[in-house]
Amino acid sequence: MKFSGLFVVGIAVLVLTGSTSIYSDNPDKDKLLIEVITYVMQRGHYNPKDIDDVFSEHVFNKFIQGIDGQHRFFLQSDINNFKRYKEEIDDQIKEGDISFFNLTYDRLMIRMNQVKEFYEESLSDPFDFSAKDSINLNFEEITYARTLNGLKELWRKRFKLSTLEYFSDLVEQEDFKKEKDSAYQIKSKVVLEEEARLITKENIENYFEIFDEVEREEWFSIYINAITLEFDPHSNYFEPDKKEEFDQNISGKFEGIGARLQKKDQVVEIIEVIVGGPVWKARALEVGDVILKVAQKDEDPIEIGSMRLGDAVKLIKGPKGTKVFLTVKRVSGIIEEVVINRGVVELEESYAKSSIIHKNGKNYGLIQLPKFYIDFKDQKSRNAASDVKKELEALKKRNVSGIIMDLRNNGGGSLKTVVDITGFFIDQGPVVQVKSTGGTKDILYDEDPSIIWDGSLVIMVNEFSASASEILAAALQDYKRAIILGSKQTFGKGTVQNVIDLNRIISGGTHGDLGAVKLTTDKFYRINGGSTQLEGVISDIVIKNQYSYIDMGEKDQENPLSWDSIEPAIYKKSSNLNNYDFVVSQSAKRLKDNPYTQLLEQQARRIEAQQDNYVYTLNYQDHLTERESNKKISEKFSVLKDYKSDLDFEWIREPGDPNDEVVKERKNRWIETLQKDFYVSEAVNILEDLNINLDNYPVAQVKK
Repeated sequence: MKFSGLFVVGIAVLVLTGSTSIYSDNPDKDKLLIEVITYVMQRGHYNPKDIDDVFSEHVFNKFIQGIDGQHRFFLQSDINNFKRYKEEIDDQIKEGDISFFNLTYDRLMIRMNQVKEFYEESLSDPFDFSAKDSINLNFEEITYARTLNGLKELWRKRFKLSTLEYFSDLVEQEDFKKEKDSAYQIKSKVVLEEEARLITKENIENYFEIFDEVEREEWFSIYINAITLEFDPHSNYFEPDKKEEFDQNISGKFEGIGARLQKKDQVVEIIEVIVGGPVWKARALEVGDVILKVAQKDEDPIEIGSMRLGDAVKLIKGPKGTKVFLTVKRVSGIIEEVVINRGVVELEESYAKSSIIHKNGKNYGLIQLPKFYIDFKDQKSRNAASDVKKELEALKKRNVSGIIMDLRNNGGGSLKTVVDITGFFIDQGPVVQVKSTGGTKDILYDEDPSIIWDGSLVIMVNEFSASASEILAAALQDYKRAIILGSKQTFGKGTVQNVIDLNRIISGGTHGDLGAVKLTTDKFYRINGGSTQLEGVISDIVIKNQYSYIDMGEKDQENPLSWDSIEPAIYKKSSNLNNYDFVVSQSAKRLKDNPYTQLLEQQARRIEAQQDNYVYTLNYQDHLTERESNKKISEKFSVLKDYKSDLDFEWIREPGDPNDEVVKERKNRWIETLQKDFYVSEAVNILEDLNINLDNYPVAQVKK
């Protein structure tokens, strides 16, 4: 039996026991990386591709799109020059040749410096917003600029559009100030245009400040990913720093001080203090404080203002139990040294949490699970399964009459945790089938006969519920154990990825850290034999939302694996949904004539229509007309935000929960969000219907 995650041993053995050509003494790390990546992809990928001229052309287009998809830097002559490599990239990949990348990278650096030289000139003179002008931002159709003057004109139009939007906001603010105070002297349009232009200039300066910190290896990783993503949308390369971010994301925790940082104007500033972290516990820093220097124990402090933000973060983070010494400029202006004991920082927004819902004298439970998290380095620490189990047990103690599991926007995570969580709701049996590279098929089982919750159950999903979320929803749907409520279908990601540490493949040498590659090694299937790939999980009860008519699922990605099916597993359906048809029909009646759902449909259609609008006016009066029209439409849909249910929510305090105003405020905001959530209201209605004994229900209302 094999679980997804950082499952590297099997693949590593596969690579190490194969051809030894990748061990050649190659002093160029980039060339070596190309060789290792393609070797791993072709040997380890679930559905490897031939690296041929077609592959080459796709990589070419993807890479150009990745580095200058918005036509900000290259000229058409550059693109024409690059095109001679369009069908040669496959040969370069096989030979470890990076001539194409070197050419594009060198030219990109030249063009960026040219743009930096002329952007101040483009913003030195006032814009004429009375002229009839427009800009087309449909980059798939418009060509690249033919000359540098043409490139300047494109940037000028972009600057003008940004300045026009800021100018309109400033004019509106002036009118508002005049309404509140009749004595207020409104600034002239000339002054407001200058202020708006200054904002645009500051933004573009910040834009280039960020670009200046991007190193060559980061641009090269875009090229590598143009290759890996040609295999499928979820196979990608992690440069060394990104691998750590991936581990942090999947575990929901890291070791450090517990603060989020931002760099702007050569200043590293605190933009958030993470609740529960070392900084928060010690009340050592606050938002707005600036970190000037960083020192380790018995070492001299290092100024970090001129550093890349990533390098500064490396100095500040460190193993739990160690100290870091920060020279800080407080919001008040005082400069002082702050000593912080590093610790484990848990990102609470990543973790499961629950609430009690009170309605008609009964209690219902809601568990929100943002992701299926696990720490692969310490599997005894908290994970999604252990946390959900704890929340279920807490809800049971409150005698809830039904439970809602909210998987909306849950993009997946650990396959092991989803198998465990499914087992909380079913007797022992199969949960998901996995087909691996080479065609081997496994069935992952819940082997624990105990059931933590055997009552009414609703699973809420949307278009962004993917991967592990779809496994859980599909299994409980196949077992007839739960009602699936949400968008027409989930994302449709029916594949499993494993992360391969490339440094384990190359032994010895001075190549440095090669990073890692995440590649698709498995495809999972429902216990009924069907795949969730492309099709996702079809909801039993559908509620439209603003994204209902926008292409954003797996089927809308480039190079997705195809849908197929295999033999179903042997499983026994639950008897919990004997009144399934009744529940679905009752919900359909409620939703059909509900003004809220009708307005949601209109909003979704409006957003769909806007997707094809790429032309923006640069004329103030036309912009004002569009702005007013959009404002009226926005006001029409604003009542959706005004929705508030009649449900009462209560968050469950656990022993040891910090009794802190910040924590209380976060919990209260979550409760406020739940009260405005129409989907939760309908989910509670469904739980009520699930609990109805049809034998005692009026025959006229039961559709049989």
